[in-house]
Amino acid sequence: MVEWQSAVEELAVKNGFWRGRRVFISGHTGFKGSWLSFWLTELGAEVTGFALPPDTEPSLFDLLGIQSRTVSRCGDVRDFAGFQTAVLTANPEVFFHLAAQAQVREGYSHPKETIETNVSGTLHALEIGRHVADLRAMVVVTSDKCYRNDNRVTGYREEDPLGGDDPYSCSKACAEMLAESYNKSFFQTTKCAVATARAGNVIGGGDWSRDRLVPDIIRALAGHTTLALRNSGATRPWQHVLDPLNGYITLAQRLCAEGQRFAGAWNFGPLLTDAVTVEELARSMYGAWGAEPRLERDMGPNPREAQRLAVDATKARENLGWTPRLSSAEMIQWTVEWYKRWRSGKAVAEITAEQIDRYQERSVVRRALSAAQR
Repeated sequence: MVEWQSAVEELAVKNGFWRGRRVFISGHTGFKGSWLSFWLTELGAEVTGFALPPDTEPSLFDLLGIQSRTVSRCGDVRDFAGFQTAVLTANPEVFFHLAAQAQVREGYSHPKETIETNVSGTLHALEIGRHVADLRAMVVVTSDKCYRNDNRVTGYREEDPLGGDDPYSCSKACAEMLAESYNKSFFQTTKCAVATARAGNVIGGGDWSRDRLVPDIIRALAGHTTLALRNSGATRPWQHVLDPLNGYITLAQRLCAEGQRFAGAWNFGPLLTDAVTVEELARSMYGAWGAEPRLERDMGPNPREAQRLAVDATKARENLGWTPRLSSAEMIQWTVEWYKRWRSGKAVAEITAEQIDRYQERSVVRRALSAAQR
């Protein structure tokens, strides 16, 4: 236990590490990309982003003013030349590849575009990355759905087989294999190391995506409508957006410091005891909002989705000192708080900065407690 606590103390997000650090983020206009861009610029990083324009209205990217905080380039990761120009011009030291088609159901509707974006986009990022002079760390964000799903109750570990019965999951498994192949084939002799990050189902303030549970709940609450649940009994590794982003940032720090020792795949998921079903999450969201749930079963034709999904983050806990800081109840409370304050007219940048500060304060308290115990 002492060894793990020492790791937590040493490996918390380091403000000084990021001050003036050149960072490239593909997919910076998305939900996670906007949170990551905002957090890193708060830490003093010089961020360049490359992505398609935001595809929601409202958009977190616009409300946070990410355009003015970063060097923001508009483009498609399938366009190798445009992507390459943006990265090489920025000459980053750290590269976070988040750009992706991020939904299972969209993968069924548009399989070709999903596979091209998630597979070719990752290939392009890796190929470009190996020619960046100052690059030290590359974090390729994939998904917990990259595993061959057998509906097990226990969480998948990094060494478990990859797979994917649907186009989205298949594309994420392919991205994982590409990253491993490129790291072993090309990055072993460079100053850069490549790691992949497999996170769970992420929630938090500022997500207005189509066909996602939390945005659908917020829209139902705003419109006083009934929410149709597709797969109410399905269990997912829900986590607040700050938990996996903390993992990505910590992982990048370790890649810069120790290179290939921290290359490879990493899970960032909630504790297995914190798993909740779709319906449980929905009811808890309504309760935190102070509203009576208005739920019904979606009887429409829906493509097949996994019933159970969980990842085991033991490796990240033992080797990175990372652990989720928000319980399932807290992630719901923080998410509801964010949307309520936004609806009351509070500035989005202020809400987001306050939540990041509170999240980071938890690390300070944890380090103090671990030092006292020693």
